[in-house]
Amino acid sequence: MKKINTNYSFIAVVSLFFLWALAHNLNPILIPHLKRACQLSDMQSALVDAAFYIAYFLFALPAGFVIQRYGYQKTIVSGLFLFAMGALLFYPAAAQLSYPFFLLALFIVAAGLTFLETAANPYVGILGPPETATQRLNFAQAFNGLGGTLAAMIGGKFILSNATRTSIINRETLLEEASFVQMPYVCIALLVLLVMFIFMRIPLPDIRNNETSAKFSFKSLWANLILRKALIAQFFYVGAQVGAGSFFIRYVTNQTNASQQEAAYYLSSALFLFMLGRFVGSYLMRFIQPKKLLFIYACINIFLMAIVIAALGTISLIAYMLVFFFMSIMFPSIFSLGIQTLGNNARFGSSLMVMTIVGGAFLPLIMGYISDHSAIQFAYIVPLCCFAIIGKFASGK
Repeated sequence: MKKINTNYSFIAVVSLFFLWALAHNLNPILIPHLKRACQLSDMQSALVDAAFYIAYFLFALPAGFVIQRYGYQKTIVSGLFLFAMGALLFYPAAAQLSYPFFLLALFIVAAGLTFLETAANPYVGILGPPETATQRLNFAQAFNGLGGTLAAMIGGKFILSNATRTSIINRETLLEEASFVQMPYVCIALLVLLVMFIFMRIPLPDIRNNETSAKFSFKSLWANLILRKALIAQFFYVGAQVGAGSFFIRYVTNQTNASQQEAAYYLSSALFLFMLGRFVGSYLMRFIQPKKLLFIYACINIFLMAIVIAALGTISLIAYMLVFFFMSIMFPSIFSLGIQTLGNNARFGSSLMVMTIVGGAFLPLIMGYISDHSAIQFAYIVPLCCFAIIGKFASGK
């Protein structure tokens, strides 16, 4: 039997974590940009998240079946193809200044990312000893943070830099502003296509451990108490993360004198803390049980989010940025803890975990509604409650 080079496979798959972070973390840039270009309310602009994360809910289980039928490598290639096609659609969407067209492009991008995440997260988990799966997934997700940091910098530089240069609002001005998204997304599409062709050529081992003989049963998976609690916690975590990212620029410009471009650089710094937090968290898990560390981080974020709600200017901005550091380990930790007892059903458990990303579609809409009808700082009651639910999951209660 040919020996499997799991180190090589791990490096290849980690590159995907970086790639999908580019798409995820351009959304907080897109929301304020499209809000102006398409003349939207806060709640309407939050449909960017809704279109994006509903795709996760719809395509997660199909992605699990594709893994079962065709294996991890072909699932990854399919996801990269959809990702690239959706990114290319940004060009005609901007040319037509069509918000529904933008939402369709985002939906297709997210469909591709669903395939990638459904395959990559459990794949990283099985590329090594089970007892270090959570630590390994946190390390891989750290590169997701790197992609997020660069996405915020790119978005601030090429999308938001000229967005508020004039107060004159007419179709020509709005078309010009919409066009700022075209080249960044075309470049991302070309990069994704390059990675797709690489994945079509590399000998990525398909480690399924006899999973093809396992039958999917939602009832049996839902009967697993650990998985069920993890699904609930993950739903609220993703809602908190997406809401914190999507409303960041609006909060900063509302609470400080910063421009949108300057706020984007603050967001880039926050995402750098997010990346740093995953490296630090991965190291701390050598000494602290992942579930205990998750509980500590959830409690800290409840406190920090209370400061954000208090709207204390620079103090609240610092607290807001620190929230990203302490959010960093939550997704991979909940994910790994949720599927660790599923054995050969891990790929379907992974599909269900990816479906919970739909929390990012609904909870930011609630935040947008609160922001439109009161003040933006009160919208952060939503992520505060989410962190409380995560803390309850981590406590084992």
